[in-house]
Order: sequence, then structure tokens, then C-alpha cells
Amino acid sequence: IRRKEKLAMPHFSFYAADTPDRPAYIMAGSGQVVTYSELDRISNQIAHLLRASGVQRGDHIAMMMKNCPEFLQVAQAANRAGIIFTPISTHLKEEESAYIITNCKAKLFIASAELADVATEAAAAAAGLTRCLSVGGDIAGFEALDEQLADLPVTPIVDECLGAPMLYSSGTTGKPKGVYWAPHAESIHAEHALSGSVGAFFGFDVNTIYLSPAPLYHAAPLHYNLMVLGLGGTSLIMERFDPEYSLKLVERYKVTHSQWVPIMFVRMLKLPEASRTRYDLSSMKCAIHAAAPCPVDVKEAMIEWWGPVIVEYYSGSEGNGFTIIDSANWLTHKGSVGQAIIGEPRILDENGEVLGPGEVGDVYFANSRPFEYFDEPEKTKKAFNEQGWSTMGDMGYLDKDGFLYLTDRKNFTIITGGVNVYPAEIEGLLIAHDKVADVAVFGIPHTEFGEEVMAVVQPLDWSDANDETEAELIEWMRTRLSTVKVPRKIDFLEQLPRMDNGKLYKRRLQEAYRAAE
Repeated sequence: IRRKEKLAMPHFSFYAADTPDRPAYIMAGSGQVVTYSELDRISNQIAHLLRASGVQRGDHIAMMMKNCPEFLQVAQAANRAGIIFTPISTHLKEEESAYIITNCKAKLFIASAELADVATEAAAAAAGLTRCLSVGGDIAGFEALDEQLADLPVTPIVDECLGAPMLYSSGTTGKPKGVYWAPHAESIHAEHALSGSVGAFFGFDVNTIYLSPAPLYHAAPLHYNLMVLGLGGTSLIMERFDPEYSLKLVERYKVTHSQWVPIMFVRMLKLPEASRTRYDLSSMKCAIHAAAPCPVDVKEAMIEWWGPVIVEYYSGSEGNGFTIIDSANWLTHKGSVGQAIIGEPRILDENGEVLGPGEVGDVYFANSRPFEYFDEPEKTKKAFNEQGWSTMGDMGYLDKDGFLYLTDRKNFTIITGGVNVYPAEIEGLLIAHDKVADVAVFGIPHTEFGEEVMAVVQPLDWSDANDETEAELIEWMRTRLSTVKVPRKIDFLEQLPRMDNGKLYKRRLQEAYRAAE
């Protein structure tokens, strides 16, 4: 893999002075445009408000916000005030949200009015908060952000310094953990930590029109939008994902770059043929995807449809490793997530010994920047081995060329009759069936085999949720999978509990089924 020339990245305020009327970002649903000069002015005011609220350099704030104009304004204010900011999933409940607010030691909490019920209870239950602010409307007990900015300076605070986001793991296998990285530089004019590697590979520059269909509280949408803004490009932010509207936006704004998760690909591919072929997508130079395993059939169909612009990567909030693969390399290494550009992948067995090509084990990364789980020394320690190599909890293997292939999360591996079964393989097959919109596969207890394979399917048409479809799907899999991998039973749900970053709350499904045994 060849890296493109390293990018220089001034602060977005450079473009506020140089091209003040250039759109920094556009809200796709409303069409609201926030120019670089507006972003600079409002983020300065919010930085002053943070200081006036007693939030100093190195302090923490939390934000539970929908995709809205204020999200990036608050993020950029924190980034220029030396503050650690934690976006919280808008799908979490009161107890989960309060846990994160308390755990990250937030002094200030900002929430969207649409989330008022959860926000008020979470704020009341959390410890350490000194101020709560609302955006997009009123929340009882919160102060409206826009009303607090009216008389504040639009010029920078006197002690500008670089802040950083602190994102929490999704909590699919336990309580969420805050991934802490200290700001990588002192000056706000320092380039983004990933700009010279990831940003350069993707080709982000001043001409980028970046479509962001996922929630900004996730790592990739947040970091990539910040990179685009630092380079003077324009982000197009969807308030919520809609498959056909996404295609319409690509045509209307001549989108050059975009970022997706596999379930979005699936939903676009399952649109009626007339809808899929209606839009001109020729402006797209780079369509980035990650966050969950992408079935081979889905990836092949996307490359056939969009051309060789699909780029996949594997990483996590921990940032301890990063692999990447373009369409050309993927077509000769189907199923791979690529070669490493950050860290050096190692595959280890259960005894910590390095495995050879083709052997499945735990995926570790050597020689990468260390991270920590905030205020969780024991959990941090468990993520590293004696050599200082770290893992994100995935399993996979390397081929002889150094391309990494993932099999599944270690915690989701099913052991049935002593055989390891990886749910991602079965899910990747089932999602290709014409009657399946989404699927989750996991293990449930079995008295003889220890575990058995269970599948829960979200049908494309709810009228197909019946015994005949279950029998059809099981028989269909028997002709394509070994017997041990075929689910013994399939249940149906109208909606699977999938997060907006494409990951399933599989643990919740699994726990519900195990409790029913």
C-alpha cells in the first residue's frame, strides 16, 4: 500500500479568515449551512462560556447530542480550549448515560432537547456536574446554550490549547470504557494525529465534499469530520441515515468522500432497482467503510455498483492499530481488512504464542502508541500482554502477504461440541438471502454440546416471519455451510437492536435467550 504525500493541516480558523463564506458543513435534512466564519465565531463564544463555567484545560465535559449544527461547534470549542470532551450515544438509557458522565468526571453536560427525558434523569443521577446546557430547545433544569452566548466575545480565549475527544466503547460485552488519549500536541494548529496516514490515504483535501451519514458521537464520523474541517473541505451531515436519500445527496452535492457501515451498504443494495440506478454517483472518489464485518457478497456487489472506490479499514477507539485495504487489493484478498499502516499485527494463541499464516487467534498490535481506559487501570492492564502488545478483543488471522482477516469478536465465538464457530461467517451468509434485512447469530446453552448456534432474523417483509421461512432459511444454509455452523433454530424480530455505527447489541439478545433457557 502506497501512502500519499503527507498533508499539512492548519486549524479551521485559517479558512475562516481566508474564505469566510465557504461552507464548513451543511445539515443534509434542513439544508442549513454553517460557514467557516460562523464556526469560528460560535466555537470561540462556547470556549469563553466553558471558561466562565469553570471548565479549564484538562477538564472533562460530556455531550449527548443528536446530529445537529451545535455538535461540531461544541467539539471545536473544546478542541481549542484544551478540554477533553465525551460524546455519549443517543440510544443509551438513564443509568448507562449517568455512568459515563460520572466515569469521565464531566464538569459540564450538554444535551439535545429531543433527549430531555434521558438527559434530565442522567444529569440528576451523575456525580460531579456543575452546569447543564441544552441545544435545540428547552430542558427543565438546563440552561439554553444559545442564550448564554449572546454577550460573549467572538475572539479566541487567551489560553487556547489543543483538546481531545474521549470516546467510550460501545459496551456490547460489558460496561463501556473511556478510551483516553492525551492531546497529541500543545498548539491548536497542530495537524490531526491521523492526517499524515489515514487522511492522506483517503485523499482528504480542501476540495473534499464529505458525506457523513452516521451519528457524530461515533469515532470515525467525529474524527473524519474534524479532519475535513482542518483541511478546509465541506462536510455534509445527515441527521439520520436513509438509504435512497443518501444516494440523492451524492448526486446533488457531488460528494467526493463518504463513510459507511456494512448494514448501510445492505440497505442501499436492497433498494428497488429503479431507485438504485436513478442517481449519478460518479463524483465519488473514496467510499470508506468499517465498524463491523462486511460480508464478501455485499462488498463485491458494492464494488460492481460504485466501482473501485470502496476502501475498508479496521481499527477502534483505542487507536492501537489500523489496517486498510482499497478495492484493487481486496479483490485479490477477498474478506481481508488489509495491511497495517499503524501498529504491527500479531496473531496469538491462548498461551500468548505467535501463530503462523492462516492460523486463527487473538489479534494484537505491536509497536503502536499505548492507550489507557480512563480511570480503569485493571481493564487497561488486561488489554496488553507482557510484550506491551495490545488487543481490541477481535480474533482473526494473517495470510502470507501480511493481510489481516477477522473472524469475529472473541466474546462471541461459539464453542459447540469442541468446535469454534464464528457468528460473523453465518451472518454474512444469511444477510445475502432475499428475505433477510438483518441478522444476529450467537450461542445459547446446550446440555450435550455446551452451546448451540442460534439465529435471530429481521425479515425484509414481516409477513415472512413464519415457520415456512425458518425452514427455508435453514435448508438454504445447509447447502452452503458445514452442519455444525447451521443454526438449529431461527427466531424473528421486527427490529434488531443495532447501533448506528453498525454494531449489534448482541450481548442483550444473547442474555435474553440464555435467561429464557
